[in-house]
Amino acid sequence: MPASPELVTGTPEPEVPRKFTLEAAVIAVVVVYFVFVLAVGIWVSENRTGPTVGGYFLAGQSMTWWPVSFCVYSNEAGIVYFVAVYKEAAWVLIALGWIFVPVYISAGVVTMPEYLRKRFGGQRIQIYMSVLSLILYIFTKISTDIFSGALFIQVSLGWDLYVSTVVLLVVTALYTIAGGLTAVIYTDALQTVIMIIGAFVLMFIAFDKVGWYEGLLVQYERAVPAITVPNTTCHLPRSDAFHIFRDPVTGDLPWPGLIFGLTVLATWVWCTDQVIVQRSLSAKNLSHAKGGSVLGGYLKVFPMFFVVMPGMISRALYPNEVGCVDPGECMEICGASVGCSNIAYPKLVVELMPVGLRGLMIAVMMAALMSSLTSIFNSSSTLFTMDIWQRIRPRATERELMVVGTGVFILLLMALSIVWIPVIQTANSGQLFDYIQSITSYLAPPVTTVFIMAILWGRVNEQGAFWGLMVGLVVGTVRMVMEFVYSTPSCREKDLRPALLKDVHYLYFALILLALTALIITAVSLCTAPIPEQHHVRLTWWTRHSKKERVELEDPWARGSQPAGSAPSTTESEGSDEDTPAWWKRAGMWLCGLSHVAKQEMSEEEQKALERKLTSIEEDHTWKTVCNVNALILLTVNVFLWGYFA
Repeated sequence: MPASPELVTGTPEPEVPRKFTLEAAVIAVVVVYFVFVLAVGIWVSENRTGPTVGGYFLAGQSMTWWPVSFCVYSNEAGIVYFVAVYKEAAWVLIALGWIFVPVYISAGVVTMPEYLRKRFGGQRIQIYMSVLSLILYIFTKISTDIFSGALFIQVSLGWDLYVSTVVLLVVTALYTIAGGLTAVIYTDALQTVIMIIGAFVLMFIAFDKVGWYEGLLVQYERAVPAITVPNTTCHLPRSDAFHIFRDPVTGDLPWPGLIFGLTVLATWVWCTDQVIVQRSLSAKNLSHAKGGSVLGGYLKVFPMFFVVMPGMISRALYPNEVGCVDPGECMEICGASVGCSNIAYPKLVVELMPVGLRGLMIAVMMAALMSSLTSIFNSSSTLFTMDIWQRIRPRATERELMVVGTGVFILLLMALSIVWIPVIQTANSGQLFDYIQSITSYLAPPVTTVFIMAILWGRVNEQGAFWGLMVGLVVGTVRMVMEFVYSTPSCREKDLRPALLKDVHYLYFALILLALTALIITAVSLCTAPIPEQHHVRLTWWTRHSKKERVELEDPWARGSQPAGSAPSTTESEGSDEDTPAWWKRAGMWLCGLSHVAKQEMSEEEQKALERKLTSIEEDHTWKTVCNVNALILLTVNVFLWGYFA
């Protein structure tokens, strides 16, 4: 019989959670914000690059460094960031700009699975990667974004969960469908500025409330909830809470796993994931892509101070709610029996912000949700359209690709997102960060391994990459299924999980899976025939500057002689001024970014010139130097901060 909870002497009784009414000022700020963001999306859609697949999914490759950096940063600093908090090093963004993006640009690809198809030939790896990416988006991106947004809305406003989520999804989908990647990037840039300003305001208010950093050190150690579980230490704050490097065996984030294991996951997120890389590929040239990575890296320094530490302040100020350990009490507070640390940041907003600023922060958190979802919607539709639908419909016209990718598939994602809400509520874990990273640790390391080896080692072939992915998938899936079957015990329960779960941290498992996948890839590749060198041109790091003509590996699923994203045959007329569609059809075409006016076909020479421009990685010497110097400064700052808080 488990022991009943007791009251700790000297600590106050838990307070009844506060209920907030919706002041007119709060409602006004939120409504004005939504209208403004939607207006920006519509305005951008009217001024974006023409209605083509390339213009929609890569913003015409016309983005400068600053919106790229804000968009890259905002994709991570979404609402999950405020609830869960990521801890990757900024240096991974340098790897993106200096190692991965140059190869992607020189390869002339739109999606990451497309790169693997060009690098290895065939189509089984491309289709597998597209399907796996979409599955990961649903389980680790869409689901967690919606759960985080719903959690904040419930804590701060008390709105009906489904109504508020549907409104958010509808507004998000509207300007994503109408504006394409251009609208997504500019609205994300706007929302990033709002998020940073709002987070800094709350940071200063919170630090002032707790007595600044010295006061936080004292109060955090005393942050013990009133109701505890006898004969346990779950209620005590961790003694290593102010240190990044924690015990390699008993630490909740062991330092070897933090440095190496989390780097594996960060490389997948920042260097091989469609959502992030697509933003860098939209840059007008390589220098702008590098500049976006550098500024995004600088922005990643701030969350330590305006997200991590305010979360600790929330534990210090509200230990009964944020630090609850009794399962029954936690269920009453936040609906999760294993803990309520996820409500730390929303709790600060609710308790500390005055009315007007609370409205701003509500807009900020909704901006975070919308920012993440727009990125996922756009990138998911890109993957589905370019890598899956073209396989189902090899001769699909450009109009069909635009309609399917911009309308049908995004609406399908919206439906899946709404259906997933009750699943998230019933399967909620106490640490959203751990949920995201653990799922990623089981599925992403094989993908990271394949991309790294494909870019850096020309001897890797299709057979090696495919079987490495398959073995990694089987091993990772076994661990993931075990994780769901044997749930994490609460404070008072004995840990009866198998040793593979309780003794092997998920970050260590990511390293093991990386090594196993690399071993399989190497063994199979060396035992099978290599890919001839003429097929490697501008597809590896060592051949990215090659001027030789690349001989494409045969793809039986290719769309005839037309490259992906090219204009459809002139026999399939796009319409003309004389044949004007009905008003309702024109409205639908405008929403999907289509035009009823016939496009002017480019000559073969013009197409080749455009292709050379879009795949060029030449850089101006001055701006190349500026980017390199800033990258070194960023790495120095990053190493200093890691050392200081180690």
